[in-house]
Amino acid sequence: MSAPIFPFVMFNLDSLVRPNIRTMKPYSSARDEFQGEAHVMLDANENSLGSAGPERFNRYPDPMQRAVKAELALLKGVRPEQIFLGNGSDEAIDLLVRLTCTPGQDSILILPPTYGMYEVAANLNDVRIERLPLTADFQLSAETVAGVLASEAKLVFLCSPNNPTGNLLHADAIEEILRGFRGLVVVDEAYADFADAPSWTTRLDEFPNLVVLQTFSKAWGLAGLRLGMAFASPEVIRYLNKIKPPYNVSEATQQHALEALRDAARFEQMRRELLVGRDWLQARLPALPIVEQVFPSDANFLLVRFRPDATAVYDFLLGRGIVVRNRTTQPGCAGTLRLTVGTPQENEQLLQALQEFQG
Repeated sequence: MSAPIFPFVMFNLDSLVRPNIRTMKPYSSARDEFQGEAHVMLDANENSLGSAGPERFNRYPDPMQRAVKAELALLKGVRPEQIFLGNGSDEAIDLLVRLTCTPGQDSILILPPTYGMYEVAANLNDVRIERLPLTADFQLSAETVAGVLASEAKLVFLCSPNNPTGNLLHADAIEEILRGFRGLVVVDEAYADFADAPSWTTRLDEFPNLVVLQTFSKAWGLAGLRLGMAFASPEVIRYLNKIKPPYNVSEATQQHALEALRDAARFEQMRRELLVGRDWLQARLPALPIVEQVFPSDANFLLVRFRPDATAVYDFLLGRGIVVRNRTTQPGCAGTLRLTVGTPQENEQLLQALQEFQG
């Protein structure tokens, strides 16, 4: 069967961007104004004598992270000018809201249950939030897609694999939104390395309204670095670079990221080990009498519905020194805990504790 063809709504980025940002002059840092090699750097009021501590970090980092983007572009099959790097994906989320939404006037669209930072960024910027819930199995219904296409929101956030549910959203529904939504479509792929599906970065040249978020925090094991990625058209990336802080990614972070990108074998080994751990838990949790449902997962965690009282299970695990995420208050997630895949030993400790729970 051939893939469905959806009509494509004309997309105009400049009409989405706040008028004051279109005309603003960005801050120009010392390193933005200078390119090339130099032996005497007296332009940025740095400490020319060196750094306190064992490492030398007295010079400002590359504000555009060119070396990291060059390596990342090769890995991802995109062009460097299609990459934005920030202080975690959260910086890109905040900048996208600020880029397009006039405070007190515009809105974003989210599909709960979903990642909480979209709502935080909207509230921080005094931006209204529209909500269209996912189905009971955490998918996009035809009615929800129609609601997205009818919305006047500037951004829609589609988390796939979704957090906290773990599942990929159906690609056909995402494509229909990309072809018909008037604003930017942000596909958050923080957990995509654990999914058996192509990244939406492979479709960037097809959809000028597409922004894909990824992170070094999950499969790469670099959460402590706080380095997030956004992939989009060069036009969108230029706007993000225009409004970001001058040196938003530290020199230490850039150096560690380069080392990680050159150690792809270790990344792949960890990714596979985590998938084995996910399968191990997925096979054993349903046998526990307190487990009502283990939801399918394309991420490095499992959403599990417990009976009769998930919060009691959560408190019991805390008493055993095991911290999981209580998601019982999230839409559609009543009675659930989110369990991150740990080391083999941690997974065994978690399962043992759940077996010992007496509700």
